[in-house]
Amino acid sequence: MPVDVPHIVSDVMTAPGVVVGRDARFKEIVRVMDERHVSAVPVVSGDGEVVGVVSEADLLRKKEFRDREPTRFERIRRRSDLTKAEGMTAGEVMSTPAVTVRPDDTLAQAARLMAVHHVKRLPVVGDADRLCGVVSRGDLLKVFLRSDEDIEEEVRRTVVSYLFPLHAHAIHVSVRDGIVTLRGPVHDTSLIWVAERLVRGLEGVVGVEPQLGGEEPGPVGPSPAE
Repeated sequence: MPVDVPHIVSDVMTAPGVVVGRDARFKEIVRVMDERHVSAVPVVSGDGEVVGVVSEADLLRKKEFRDREPTRFERIRRRSDLTKAEGMTAGEVMSTPAVTVRPDDTLAQAARLMAVHHVKRLPVVGDADRLCGVVSRGDLLKVFLRSDEDIEEEVRRTVVSYLFPLHAHAIHVSVRDGIVTLRGPVHDTSLIWVAERLVRGLEGVVGVEPQLGGEEPGPVGPSPAE
């Protein structure tokens, strides 16, 4: 597999450009996030361990409850949000435990975590949960910058040659704007959905249009003598 193809978090993560400590003041956090144009910042201990994350949503709790008394329902069901609304430091308003990923996690794993937890950025932690980077939604989208030629070469090498080794020459592969089209006859139609699944799993692939048929390919060598 080409070394320049991003497949794991460490391939696309960026260095942690901004972090705050537990004692960082509320307005300082707002200022840092505004200056760095980020929606969340990791909170780290003195030895670099990630202990939480402060997001825009955490900070907005203060504004949400600023000019009104919470209802009885909110006092019972949103106790954590009310505590954050009264917080004045990162340690008091952060979400903990932090949702994190490891450098060797796949990009798909990172994307699922972002979707499940409704976050835009994830701290990347290594040994002893020490911060080693940050991955954002934008970072994950970098895989779609792969050229069509690069994707086509990988499809031929890792899918077509693997599933149809004797008749790979009969399978036509084309890629346009990340959409892969497979055409040609295959000797085993049960492999068509396997090919589609494998191609769809390659980084940078936007979609798959399988046009493989069940016609038996012609002989690959000379016919045996009568």
